[in-house]
Amino acid sequence: MDKDVSAGSATTSTLGHLALGLTLLAFGVGTTGVVDNVSAADASALATWVGGVALFIVGLLEYRAGDAGSGTAFAGLGAFWFTWGTGVGDGASAEAAGLFMLVWALLALTLTAASAGAGLFTQGVYGLLTIALVLLGIASLAENSGLAKAGGWVAAVAGLAAWYGATAALAKWPTFSGRAAGRGVTATG
Repeated sequence: MDKDVSAGSATTSTLGHLALGLTLLAFGVGTTGVVDNVSAADASALATWVGGVALFIVGLLEYRAGDAGSGTAFAGLGAFWFTWGTGVGDGASAEAAGLFMLVWALLALTLTAASAGAGLFTQGVYGLLTIALVLLGIASLAENSGLAKAGGWVAAVAGLAAWYGATAALAKWPTFSGRAAGRGVTATG
């Protein structure tokens, strides 16, 4: 790749939000148990490769383009999804799984705070992700399946929001702000 050509762009940011949205949606729906014989663990391959590897690569491309915010978000979330996807079903204790979710909720909280100028879709997705991870972490620690299902629904809504925002950016659809989306999901403030 020519070093004079930017590797990150609105396209990579949109791709990152699509990858995040699809991964969150699959994980969330699996966690809710709304589809028979489908669990969150069934989303592990998607989480590993789309949510993990693809997001991490998009994060590196965003860093290369000089966008530290999107680079941090996508590379950090890529590390989260890769770790979750490769570790699910390894027999970790409920306490370890709960702590894992709560620790990563701190990253999501950081992304929520840091995305204040990026637009409501972006900040909303990260905010919902924070809530989902907190609910899932507490549910695991308390062994409360109802709270886990609530966390799954919040994750699914976050996934739908990320997917719609990225799709709106590609298709130039309007967002809830009444404007057509421009650069990735971040132009919908």
